[in-house]
Amino acid sequence: MALGGLHLLVTYQCNRECDHCFVWGGPWQKGAMTLRQVREILRQAREVPSVREIWFEGGEPFLYYPLVVEGVRLAAEAGFNPGIVSNAYWAQTEEDAAAWLKPFAATLKNLLVSCDPIHWSEEAGKLAANAQAGAKAVGLPLGVMAIPDKKEGTVPGVMYRGRAAEKLAPKAETKPWQGFDKCGAENLRDPGRVHVDFLGNLHVCQGIVIGNVFQAPLKDIVAAWNPDAHPILGPLLKGGPAELARRLRPPMREVFVDACNLCYETRKALRADYPGILAPDHMYGGS
Repeated sequence: MALGGLHLLVTYQCNRECDHCFVWGGPWQKGAMTLRQVREILRQAREVPSVREIWFEGGEPFLYYPLVVEGVRLAAEAGFNPGIVSNAYWAQTEEDAAAWLKPFAATLKNLLVSCDPIHWSEEAGKLAANAQAGAKAVGLPLGVMAIPDKKEGTVPGVMYRGRAAEKLAPKAETKPWQGFDKCGAENLRDPGRVHVDFLGNLHVCQGIVIGNVFQAPLKDIVAAWNPDAHPILGPLLKGGPAELARRLRPPMREVFVDACNLCYETRKALRADYPGILAPDHMYGGS
């Protein structure tokens, strides 16, 4: 595994509860990383020479703003390129945005904010514009992620897993499940980045765990990487979500929106059989 990036899921908690969220972020989610955990994850990341980027994500990471400020500083100090993904709820004005971002001016390498009606309705453009102006004022690069405002049918850019499988999939076009024979969302054989949550779960795709960094060192998990032997990744690599369904759990219906939709629904039905792998509850609508 040529692991280049480690994405820290600081929390599953979010001030929003977007229909298209594939990690079930929301105000009701509980738990967050501690500084001790961030330090430990960074220590382990230094033992994997290929890791260059450390991202802070959620949920909404800025809900734990002091931890993210210190985490970004520590990551930069350790020689990594830090990044943040946020919904920019904090960018109420350009002045506010600059104040929130100023502590990152010397350390942050990448900042991505969400800008679309699914996130914020008519406020989306205003918040993103304020964030962009604030970032420019303090000398930070900023990128924007956007999902089209489409109320019916398949929404481009949405992965129909997590909350999207419940809220948006019923409105989207569907196809027979047998045709979803590839995973188009992730490079499961050689992922360039993985996610780690505050429980230590290491996700090759959100909700598919390949180890726990608080139980085994990241370097050992990377060294032992054998996706074909993994009970979930093996079938996915051989024939996509359709093969996973054929081998482990026949679909409960004939049609799905996309490969993510079939994969997620199949995994959700299999959770009792793979409790340490199809985890945590947060990724499947629990907390």
